[in-house]
Amino acid sequence: MFVRLAKWFLLLPTGRSSPGALFCPEHQCFRTKLQGRDCLTHVSHYDIMPLIMEAYYKKLIKSIGENVNRPGLKETPRRAALAFEYLTGGYNQDVRKVINNAIFPSDNDEMIIVKDIEMYSLCEHHLLPFFGKCHVGYLPDGKIIGLSKVARVVDIFSRRLQVQENLTRQIAETLMEQIGAKGIGVVIEARHLCMMMRGVEKQNSIMKTSCMLGLFRKESSTRAEFLSLIR
Repeated sequence: MFVRLAKWFLLLPTGRSSPGALFCPEHQCFRTKLQGRDCLTHVSHYDIMPLIMEAYYKKLIKSIGENVNRPGLKETPRRAALAFEYLTGGYNQDVRKVINNAIFPSDNDEMIIVKDIEMYSLCEHHLLPFFGKCHVGYLPDGKIIGLSKVARVVDIFSRRLQVQENLTRQIAETLMEQIGAKGIGVVIEARHLCMMMRGVEKQNSIMKTSCMLGLFRKESSTRAEFLSLIR
């Protein structure tokens, strides 16, 4: 666990006799005693974030009056921190590295569609999940992209704090840039827990968003073909 001391956090190892180490988030380093002298050890932001999140989750659980040391909750802050790190892992991913040159020459000029891609994200307003399906279609212009890479691009942007409107556009613009297609269409259908389990509590509502670029925007026949094929 962490204890806040001015700009430093005191890391207290669980079940160890070690006195712990001081951590400074601003400078991303630990301060420990080595043979009686101060020793600074720099660490990666992403290496230390789960530990910091764990401390805040523990504080959050305590703030609602729960006992964080009871058996059911003792490991919850650590588990929650690791889960949140995974659910926001898109911030640490580079689109070009994920696609990894999986773009190939092709003389196909017909529409390519990947539909019903499962999508899970977190609403940036309440940090509650929204989930559903993403449909992607594009008209190639001499190049096609590996099938799995379309789903991976969806994952990169959905595993961030999002609103569905922005998520839809980010997926479309990224694929358009990477593939160099004549046109791209993206449609997302999702249920939002922020309006299902709180607020207006509407259980059967589904939000649909779309982003059409290139020929999908300019030509109504292309757009209509895409929309009919994803039904």
